[in-house]
Amino acid sequence: MSKFYDMQIHINDEEIFFIHEKLISKYCGKLKKMLNDERRIFHINDFPGGSYGFELALKFCYNNGKITINASNVLILHCCAHYLEMSEEVCSNNLLQQTQTFLDGIYDWKWNEIIVSLKCCECEKFYTYANSYGILEKIICVLLAKLVQNSDFNFITSSSSSSISSPESNFAKKLSFSTKVSSPKKIVPDCAEIQLGSIIKSSSPNKVWWFEDLSTLPPKIIEKFLKGIGAYKSDNKNLIVTRFLLYYMKKITPNCKSISEYASLGETAAHGVINVGDKNFSCRGLFCVLRILSKFGISKDCRNEMEKLIGGMFDKATLDDLLVCGHDMGLYYDVSFVVRLIKVFVGINENDVEKMKKVSGLIDKYLIEISPDQNLEISKFLEVVECLPDFARDCFDGVYRAIDIYLESHPMIAFEESSRLCRCLNYNKLTFEVCKDLAKNQRIPPRIAMLALMSQQKNVPPCDYAIDESEMSPSQIILYHQDKNDNFLEDKEDMRINLERMQWRVRELEKLCMEMKVQITKLNGYNV
Repeated sequence: MSKFYDMQIHINDEEIFFIHEKLISKYCGKLKKMLNDERRIFHINDFPGGSYGFELALKFCYNNGKITINASNVLILHCCAHYLEMSEEVCSNNLLQQTQTFLDGIYDWKWNEIIVSLKCCECEKFYTYANSYGILEKIICVLLAKLVQNSDFNFITSSSSSSISSPESNFAKKLSFSTKVSSPKKIVPDCAEIQLGSIIKSSSPNKVWWFEDLSTLPPKIIEKFLKGIGAYKSDNKNLIVTRFLLYYMKKITPNCKSISEYASLGETAAHGVINVGDKNFSCRGLFCVLRILSKFGISKDCRNEMEKLIGGMFDKATLDDLLVCGHDMGLYYDVSFVVRLIKVFVGINENDVEKMKKVSGLIDKYLIEISPDQNLEISKFLEVVECLPDFARDCFDGVYRAIDIYLESHPMIAFEESSRLCRCLNYNKLTFEVCKDLAKNQRIPPRIAMLALMSQQKNVPPCDYAIDESEMSPSQIILYHQDKNDNFLEDKEDMRINLERMQWRVRELEKLCMEMKVQITKLNGYNV
């Protein structure tokens, strides 16, 4: 080998370092032990901080045990010193001692220095080492101490009092101690020392001054932060913590590459919303929250509980809230989600007629919106309509318009399927104008048109309506409204006769359709 180096070290399959044995062994106890082997090429696959961390350790060795230590590199240097056994037993004032001395002054760190130091823990391997050496707990305790003394951070005593007082939790003891540092120590930094995003307390209740700074930290650090205050997963019962997590999840969503590492945070946020959501979130806010958290794979139980919250205030929802993109059977909108919400709402408010009628109007608008979807099956359409009891609708005109749009958007639908689709109509609750349109609508099966007209018969006063037979086709009836003062000879008996005549024509039309189907079947057989 070259006289400038006599050994090779491969770090985490990232980089190869050519180093001088005597310089390294002077400071690194672990490498000194490795040199007892005759080999001169070594592979280290679990080095904390990767090649960057090893390079920092080498700089310390090649610079005669000197290196600039600051908040951005102290965690990495401390972990490297532990791993390489750079202790006082090997050399006085070694790297481990120097980093420990720097960490002893952690209570005098500035706010932004704490944030910068915690950002170093994005790497999973490095986080594991930093956590095992106990320095993360120390830094997070100081972070919480500054929050307590620089804001109304009341959830430490409200949501996690049992955690702090628990003798089993060492972290809780440290937290309790760190929040009671004597006043002479300068715990809370001056405004000039805090990042710009942390200076101003937002006037919005949805965002607190420290949200922006903490949202730059990796998910593992946030998890440890939550565990430290006793607000992790189902233990989260605090509104401030919940709002922070929602802010955090929303911010990282566009650039999130690994959803799994944020799953526990999503679960914690969901529990927080479930515990405080009915009093602190609007209906629209809950829709927004569910959209955010659904991307992180929250558990089925959490989702069900959140849907119960939304369903309970479904009468305050808007059409935009319901238009949630879905993947159910290829549908453009998540229809099953809306169906579940309606069922929850009906179960809670089945005796509140006013709320039920308000929701019926919203559902009719929703039906009109989703009807053009080519993947929307009739059974799913009917499920939406029939979620609400009949008394919830004073009028079925909106349902008819949705059916008309569906039939127009699905021109190849079979005759029998068209009839099945129309079964959800309550003909007695259709207005006369809609009945006229339905009777003329060629997309509506004639039998349905007849039934709709028959339902209107009892509401027709004498001499109000006449059927113009000269313009009547097998699937079409044109009704004309006449002035009550006009002297016409038709009366209710005429209406009855005309309806009977229509029944006969419908039967004739059905026979003709059957004959046509037979002929088409024969023609197809000849063309095979």
